[in-house]
Amino acid sequence: MPRPPIPVRAATHADSPLVQRVLARAFADDPVMRHLFPDDATRPERLRRFFALVARAESDPADTLIAEPDETAATGDGAAVTVWRKPGAWRTPVAAMLRLALPMLATFGTGLPRALRVQDLLEKHHPREPHWYLEFAGCDPARQGRGLGGAAIRARLAETDAAGIATALETANPVNLPIYTALGFRETGTFDVPGGPTFWTMWRDPI
Repeated sequence: MPRPPIPVRAATHADSPLVQRVLARAFADDPVMRHLFPDDATRPERLRRFFALVARAESDPADTLIAEPDETAATGDGAAVTVWRKPGAWRTPVAAMLRLALPMLATFGTGLPRALRVQDLLEKHHPREPHWYLEFAGCDPARQGRGLGGAAIRARLAETDAAGIATALETANPVNLPIYTALGFRETGTFDVPGGPTFWTMWRDPI
């Protein structure tokens, strides 16, 4: 018997703590986050602060999707989260960077120059063609392997395909490459962060 479809919903402002919690857990061992936050002891809290910054920088919380099966909805723990940016909005506006300058300093501390270098490289290698940008995708480690992350991604891909719009992403975790390839993405290049990880850039044409 086929499994029932996994419910996916748009986030609201009230979901911000849930989104922070799920993504902080999902990215605890991510190569980029280990580069940005090398101290294992402080990384969990700094990740929570980082994803709080991401939430504050996003103009529309509905661009974040939550795959939340019935059994997790009762506890308030979303199982998988995807953070998207609309076409033309993949770059963080300068005004948002200035508004968040103090929280960024509190989050990154002396590692802020390192974080700004990573962002600069991401923007230099980002495609300019119109597209939806998958900025972050993460699943609670305790629930990985159940198709939840894929469901949260496919929900947006169904919309981008219907609209005839491409999608793009970057990942620094090679484990993710076959997952994204199975979803229709293809590798378009790589670039290295000095002293840090390698990024793969990926693109998906609408189907």
